[in-house]
Amino acid sequence: MKKHYYLIVDTETTQNQTVADFGAVVMNRKGAIVEQFGVLLDGHFGTLPLFAATDAPAEAFFSTQSRSRRVKHYEGLLANGQRSICSPTLVNLWLARILGQYKPVLTAYNIAFDFGKCRNTGIDLGIFSQKFCLMKSAKNMIGTTADYVDWCKQRDLWTAKRTRVSMTADTMAKYVCRDAYNALADEPHTALEDARDYEALILLSLLKNNTQKTILGAGQ
Repeated sequence: MKKHYYLIVDTETTQNQTVADFGAVVMNRKGAIVEQFGVLLDGHFGTLPLFAATDAPAEAFFSTQSRSRRVKHYEGLLANGQRSICSPTLVNLWLARILGQYKPVLTAYNIAFDFGKCRNTGIDLGIFSQKFCLMKSAKNMIGTTADYVDWCKQRDLWTAKRTRVSMTADTMAKYVCRDAYNALADEPHTALEDARDYEALILLSLLKNNTQKTILGAGQ
Protein backbone atom coordinates (compact mmCIF):
# COMPACT_ATOMS: atom_id res chain seq x y z
CA MET A 1 0.00 0.00 0.00
CA LYS A 2 1.29 3.46 -0.92
CA LYS A 3 2.22 5.60 2.07
CA HIS A 4 0.70 9.06 2.16
CA TYR A 5 2.59 11.98 3.66
CA TYR A 6 1.50 15.54 4.34
CA LEU A 7 3.66 18.65 4.65
CA ILE A 8 2.03 21.15 7.01
CA VAL A 9 3.50 24.65 6.74
CA ASP A 10 2.98 27.64 9.01
CA THR A 11 4.46 31.14 8.97
CA GLU A 12 4.67 34.16 11.23
CA THR A 13 5.26 37.32 9.29
CA THR A 14 6.76 40.79 9.21
CA GLN A 15 4.99 44.09 8.77
CA ASN A 16 6.46 44.01 5.24
CA GLN A 17 4.45 40.89 4.29
CA THR A 18 7.43 38.53 4.37
CA VAL A 19 8.19 35.48 6.53
CA ALA A 20 10.00 36.01 9.83
CA ASP A 21 9.36 32.51 11.26
CA PHE A 22 8.94 29.41 9.07
CA GLY A 23 7.77 26.10 10.49
CA ALA A 24 6.86 22.81 8.87
CA VAL A 25 6.22 19.18 9.76
CA VAL A 26 5.89 16.05 7.64
CA MET A 27 3.16 13.76 8.96
CA ASN A 28 2.00 10.35 7.82
CA ARG A 29 -1.62 9.25 7.66
CA LYS A 30 -1.46 7.83 11.18
CA GLY A 31 -0.35 11.14 12.65
CA ALA A 32 3.33 10.34 13.18
CA ILE A 33 5.62 13.33 12.68
CA VAL A 34 8.58 12.07 10.63
CA GLU A 35 10.28 15.44 9.99
CA GLN A 36 10.07 18.89 11.56
CA PHE A 37 11.74 22.17 10.69
CA GLY A 38 11.62 25.57 12.36
CA VAL A 39 13.79 28.56 11.43
CA LEU A 40 13.89 32.35 11.55
CA LEU A 41 14.57 33.98 8.20
CA ASP A 42 17.80 35.86 7.69
CA GLY A 43 17.20 39.41 6.47
CA HIS A 44 13.61 39.35 7.74
CA PHE A 45 13.55 38.41 11.43
CA GLY A 46 15.43 41.04 13.40
CA THR A 47 15.68 43.30 10.36
CA LEU A 48 12.02 43.99 9.60
CA PRO A 49 9.39 44.59 12.30
CA LEU A 50 7.15 41.67 13.19
CA PHE A 51 3.58 41.97 11.99
CA ALA A 52 1.25 43.89 14.28
CA ALA A 53 -2.32 45.03 13.79
CA THR A 54 -2.19 48.77 14.38
CA ASP A 55 -5.82 48.91 15.51
CA ALA A 56 -5.54 46.00 17.95
CA PRO A 57 -5.97 46.73 21.67
CA ALA A 58 -2.75 46.74 23.68
CA GLU A 59 -3.51 43.39 25.34
CA ALA A 60 -4.05 41.58 22.02
CA PHE A 61 -1.42 39.09 20.92
CA PHE A 62 -0.69 40.87 17.63
CA SER A 63 -0.82 44.42 19.00
CA THR A 64 1.97 46.90 18.41
CA GLN A 65 2.62 46.93 22.15
CA SER A 66 3.19 43.13 22.21
CA ARG A 67 5.79 43.19 19.44
CA SER A 68 8.80 43.55 21.78
CA ARG A 69 7.57 40.65 23.92
CA ARG A 70 7.28 38.43 20.85
CA VAL A 71 10.79 39.38 19.71
CA LYS A 72 12.17 38.49 23.15
CA HIS A 73 10.44 35.11 22.96
CA TYR A 74 12.10 34.38 19.63
CA GLU A 75 15.45 35.52 20.99
CA GLY A 76 14.97 32.99 23.77
CA LEU A 77 14.30 30.24 21.21
CA LEU A 78 17.51 31.20 19.43
CA ALA A 79 19.48 31.21 22.68
CA ASN A 80 18.33 27.72 23.74
CA GLY A 81 18.82 26.18 20.31
CA GLN A 82 15.16 25.71 19.41
CA ARG A 83 15.58 28.04 16.44
CA SER A 84 18.38 29.04 14.09
CA ILE A 85 18.75 31.82 11.54
CA CYS A 86 18.37 30.45 8.03
CA SER A 87 18.35 31.86 4.49
CA PRO A 88 15.43 31.32 2.08
CA THR A 89 17.85 29.32 -0.09
CA LEU A 90 18.41 26.78 2.68
CA VAL A 91 14.67 26.55 3.33
CA ASN A 92 14.20 25.74 -0.37
CA LEU A 93 16.88 23.05 -0.17
CA TRP A 94 15.06 21.47 2.77
CA LEU A 95 11.74 21.62 0.89
CA ALA A 96 13.35 20.00 -2.18
CA ARG A 97 14.67 17.15 -0.03
CA ILE A 98 11.26 16.64 1.54
CA LEU A 99 9.62 16.54 -1.89
CA GLY A 100 12.09 13.96 -3.17
CA GLN A 101 11.96 11.78 -0.08
CA TYR A 102 8.25 11.82 0.79
CA LYS A 103 6.34 13.34 -2.15
CA PRO A 104 3.92 14.89 0.35
CA VAL A 105 0.68 16.75 -0.16
CA LEU A 106 1.21 20.37 0.89
CA THR A 107 -1.24 22.02 3.25
CA ALA A 108 -1.54 24.99 5.61
CA TYR A 109 -4.26 26.58 7.68
CA ASN A 110 -5.11 29.31 5.15
CA ILE A 111 -2.68 28.16 2.49
CA ALA A 112 -3.17 31.24 0.30
CA PHE A 113 -1.78 33.42 3.12
CA ASP A 114 1.31 31.28 3.74
CA PHE A 115 1.90 30.69 0.02
CA GLY A 116 1.89 34.43 -0.67
CA LYS A 117 4.15 35.37 2.24
CA CYS A 118 6.60 32.62 1.29
CA ARG A 119 6.65 33.88 -2.30
CA ASN A 120 7.46 37.37 -1.01
CA THR A 121 10.41 35.90 0.89
CA GLY A 122 11.83 33.74 -1.89
CA ILE A 123 10.56 30.47 -0.41
CA ASP A 124 9.20 28.26 -3.18
CA LEU A 125 6.16 26.20 -2.18
CA GLY A 126 5.22 25.89 -5.85
CA ILE A 127 7.35 22.76 -6.21
CA PHE A 128 4.53 20.72 -4.63
CA SER A 129 1.99 19.60 -7.22
CA GLN A 130 -0.63 18.44 -4.72
CA LYS A 131 -1.92 20.92 -2.19
CA PHE A 132 -5.06 21.92 -0.31
CA CYS A 133 -6.15 24.42 2.30
CA LEU A 134 -6.52 22.77 5.70
CA MET A 135 -8.66 25.67 6.90
CA LYS A 136 -11.18 25.16 4.08
CA SER A 137 -11.29 21.39 4.66
CA ALA A 138 -11.78 21.84 8.40
CA LYS A 139 -14.48 24.48 7.94
CA ASN A 140 -16.37 22.37 5.41
CA MET A 141 -16.01 19.01 7.17
CA ILE A 142 -15.97 19.94 10.87
CA GLY A 143 -17.09 23.54 11.19
CA THR A 144 -20.48 22.94 9.59
CA THR A 145 -21.48 20.17 12.03
CA ALA A 146 -24.07 20.89 14.70
CA ASP A 147 -21.77 19.42 17.35
CA TYR A 148 -18.96 21.87 16.51
CA VAL A 149 -21.30 24.87 16.43
CA ASP A 150 -22.88 23.90 19.76
CA TRP A 151 -19.44 23.31 21.34
CA CYS A 152 -18.31 26.79 20.31
CA LYS A 153 -21.53 28.44 21.50
CA GLN A 154 -21.23 26.77 24.90
CA ARG A 155 -17.76 28.31 25.26
CA ASP A 156 -18.68 31.67 23.73
CA LEU A 157 -16.19 31.25 20.89
CA TRP A 158 -17.15 33.64 18.11
CA THR A 159 -15.56 35.72 15.39
CA ALA A 160 -14.71 39.32 16.32
CA LYS A 161 -18.03 40.61 14.98
CA ARG A 162 -19.91 37.66 16.55
CA THR A 163 -21.59 36.82 13.26
CA ARG A 164 -20.53 33.16 13.38
CA VAL A 165 -18.63 30.78 15.63
CA SER A 166 -14.84 30.81 15.61
CA MET A 167 -13.04 28.78 12.94
CA THR A 168 -9.46 29.57 13.94
CA ALA A 169 -6.84 26.82 14.08
CA ASP A 170 -6.70 27.28 17.85
CA THR A 171 -10.46 26.70 18.24
CA MET A 172 -10.56 23.84 15.75
CA ALA A 173 -7.62 22.03 17.38
CA LYS A 174 -9.15 22.36 20.84
CA TYR A 175 -12.40 20.95 19.50
CA VAL A 176 -10.86 17.87 17.84
CA CYS A 177 -8.98 16.95 21.02
CA ARG A 178 -11.78 18.00 23.39
CA ASP A 179 -11.94 14.57 25.01
CA ALA A 180 -8.21 14.48 25.81
CA TYR A 181 -7.22 14.45 29.45
CA ASN A 182 -5.09 17.59 29.14
CA ALA A 183 -6.76 20.41 27.23
CA LEU A 184 -4.64 22.35 24.76
CA ALA A 185 -3.17 25.65 25.86
CA ASP A 186 -3.73 28.67 23.64
CA GLU A 187 -1.91 28.51 20.31
CA PRO A 188 1.54 30.12 20.79
CA HIS A 189 1.69 31.69 17.30
CA THR A 190 5.18 30.39 16.62
CA ALA A 191 5.32 28.61 13.29
CA LEU A 192 6.72 25.17 14.14
CA GLU A 193 4.62 24.74 17.27
CA ASP A 194 1.43 25.87 15.52
CA ALA A 195 2.00 23.40 12.67
CA ARG A 196 3.05 20.47 14.86
CA ASP A 197 0.86 20.85 17.94
CA TYR A 198 -2.34 22.33 16.49
CA GLU A 199 -2.70 22.02 12.72
CA ALA A 200 -1.44 18.43 12.68
CA LEU A 201 -4.19 17.52 15.16
CA ILE A 202 -6.82 19.00 12.86
CA LEU A 203 -5.49 17.11 9.84
CA LEU A 204 -5.27 13.84 11.77
CA SER A 205 -8.90 14.22 12.85
CA LEU A 206 -9.94 14.58 9.21
CA LEU A 207 -7.80 11.63 8.12
CA LYS A 208 -9.37 9.27 10.66
CA ASN A 209 -12.74 9.27 8.95
CA ASN A 210 -12.18 10.47 5.39
CA THR A 211 -10.25 9.59 2.27
CA GLN A 212 -7.46 11.81 1.01
CA LYS A 213 -9.54 12.56 -2.08
CA THR A 214 -12.43 13.85 0.04
CA ILE A 215 -10.18 16.01 2.21
CA LEU A 216 -8.38 17.52 -0.78
CA GLY A 217 -11.67 18.20 -2.52
CA ALA A 218 -13.05 20.04 0.51
CA GLY A 219 -9.89 22.13 0.71
CA GLN A 220 -9.86 23.63 -2.79
